[in-house]
Amino acid sequence: MLGHYPNRLNQTYPPQPLTPNEVRALLERCSRRAPTGIRNRALIMFLYRSGLRISEALNLRPADVDLERHSARVLHGKGNKATVRPFHPSGADALMRWLDRRHLLGLNGNQPLFCTLQGGQLSDRYVRDMLKRYAGKAGITKRVHPHGLRHTYAVELRESGVDIAVISKALGHESIATTARYLDHLTNDQAVAAVAALDLPEVE
Repeated sequence: MLGHYPNRLNQTYPPQPLTPNEVRALLERCSRRAPTGIRNRALIMFLYRSGLRISEALNLRPADVDLERHSARVLHGKGNKATVRPFHPSGADALMRWLDRRHLLGLNGNQPLFCTLQGGQLSDRYVRDMLKRYAGKAGITKRVHPHGLRHTYAVELRESGVDIAVISKALGHESIATTARYLDHLTNDQAVAAVAALDLPEVE
């Protein structure tokens, strides 16, 4: 079920999109000088500004990203389908800084875009632990995880008035109906709108 993640007691948690200030606090945990900090900042920004699934982001190669068009070629998306997905231009600066640092480290296009300093594959476990660690240092009490950044991206697009068909393509969904269910699950828009429209009695 979307946004539900089982723990050891088989409990589930509702989705918790982050606020801009919470994302900013996460980014501030990343060093702007150390290679790992530059990479982690680029990865967080890219997840936040592209809405890619963590598996999709970690499988990218540098050649898959077009910095001029602000798009990424996802060769193995959900259902193993290849798609071209957009990312917001505000995510480009952190990504370019990491690409520059990759070059200084002697890495080339054969390694994943987001890789270890030796060019190895990053694991999604590393990213999950990294986000949890940064969230703790930033004092964020929400559960912070890669898919939560995808949730945040989707909600921000919706709140910015982006057409649902565009959001559907951005998220890599197979249908607009899937996106509508996804967004309603994240925001509970139908319930919010219904309650807001009620003519309830005034209480002093």
